[in-house]
Amino acid sequence: MAANSPGFWATLKRPSARYSLLALLSIGFVAGVLFWGGFNTAMEATNTLEFCIGCHEMRDNVYQEYKTTIHYSNRTGVRAYCSDCHVPKDWGHKMMRKIQASQELYGKVMGTISTPEKFEAKRLELATHEWERMKASDSRECRNCHSFSAMDIERQKARASKMHKIGQEEKKTCIDCHKGIAHKKPKNMPEEPDE
Repeated sequence: MAANSPGFWATLKRPSARYSLLALLSIGFVAGVLFWGGFNTAMEATNTLEFCIGCHEMRDNVYQEYKTTIHYSNRTGVRAYCSDCHVPKDWGHKMMRKIQASQELYGKVMGTISTPEKFEAKRLELATHEWERMKASDSRECRNCHSFSAMDIERQKARASKMHKIGQEEKKTCIDCHKGIAHKKPKNMPEEPDE
């Protein structure tokens, strides 16, 4: 039966003589739960460190840098993984980020970042896109762990205390001052004024 024939749509609209409405609803419910569970499992699997460093472009470049930072090893033992900084927690923003990230696969498929040299040549562009995304979201992912309201600014070192007070007054967001906190800054990055 062709999908565009009138008989096809009539069959779909007609109640089933063989199965009860309760059976059909139950089957639909179970199928929906299985689909949603599988979809959610796949989404969570793409948030793991193993997935993120599954390609050599990430494993050999930014992951090696990240392992030298305070987000990887620190006195408290709290570790931020790739998804903690690069994937929003709430469902709507997470789905939008996953769609955006699928565009990043283009670099993998086309080989535009396949060597350390090619990666370095694209680093400023890649970093700029990420910084713009973070700025647009008011550094939402940073704020999952860090927030001005939870900071005891008076107990911070003098420079950090001063800069955080200025940041609050000027309504700055984390990425305005903390570029290069988990990955090295691009070599060809324009200089920013030191405050």
